[in-house]
Amino acid sequence: MTFTYPIVLAVAVLLTGAAVMGYVALQRRRTAALKATGFGTLVGGGLRRHLPYGLLLAALPVLLIGLARPQAELAVPRVSGTVLLAFDISNSMAATDVTPTRLEAAQTAASRFVDEQPDTVDVGVLVFGDQALLTQAPTDDHSLATAAINRVKASGGTSLGQAILVGLGTITGKPVSLPEDGQTADTGDLGYWPSATIVVFSDGENTGGPDAEAAAELAAAAGVRIQTVGVGTAKGATVEVDGYQLNTALDESLLTEVAQVTGGSYQAAGDADTLNSTTESIDLRLTTKKEPIELTAGFAGAALLLLTLGGLLGTRWHGRIV
Repeated sequence: MTFTYPIVLAVAVLLTGAAVMGYVALQRRRTAALKATGFGTLVGGGLRRHLPYGLLLAALPVLLIGLARPQAELAVPRVSGTVLLAFDISNSMAATDVTPTRLEAAQTAASRFVDEQPDTVDVGVLVFGDQALLTQAPTDDHSLATAAINRVKASGGTSLGQAILVGLGTITGKPVSLPEDGQTADTGDLGYWPSATIVVFSDGENTGGPDAEAAAELAAAAGVRIQTVGVGTAKGATVEVDGYQLNTALDESLLTEVAQVTGGSYQAAGDADTLNSTTESIDLRLTTKKEPIELTAGFAGAALLLLTLGGLLGTRWHGRIV
């Protein structure tokens, strides 16, 4: 505990000491006067005689300590940390089984999600097709994140594994890759980042790149949770790519597995309305931060309570407060 005005503590000690000595001296004079007039038998040292005055005296140092402006560092829970929004920009995300398209619906829902976050949450944006690219580093300026979301366009294939590795590298500040065959991943270098979350918007149709489940295991070892949002429908739709018709449908299995490996969850979004409500249920982590909390009100309340009790008992037992 710290005090803004520690000099008041010295004043509290002096005044309290003076008040106690004054009370003791007063009681001695009262006792002597009663004995001198022959009423010595009325003198008693019981609880009723001293408790009301003791409560009134106790209120003095408590009140003065409050005036010293005491502060304590308390762990305050809050939503904070880093959220990296990863958008699948493969050709299949242009499908219209979610209106107006899968990608546009994901952009709208993600923008709403960003708007709802407090400034204690840094938001970044990552896009992934055959490769993954960070388009906005995590920032507490959410307007920058929203602008990056609005720039997303669909093209190419899908590499969910590459998206996870790039996202993990962004969070840890180190390049991350899967070990070669026969080698064991060294996860100790990545550190531990329990306040970071990667939110993936994808239709789940992975077309290549690093193994997504192995990448998710690296994320889990680093304490990074992955939340996945499936954008599309099981019925699917047809998109045109380079003059060819491509049938595409939501594949939930990989998205579910990736989320579960890291302790995250998978949310299915079959249409635009469902997608918007899905982002509201994305589970961010509560962290704690030590913040100075002023305790003046608590001490003032305690002093008032002592004064009130002392006054009530004095009135009830002695017919007067002092």
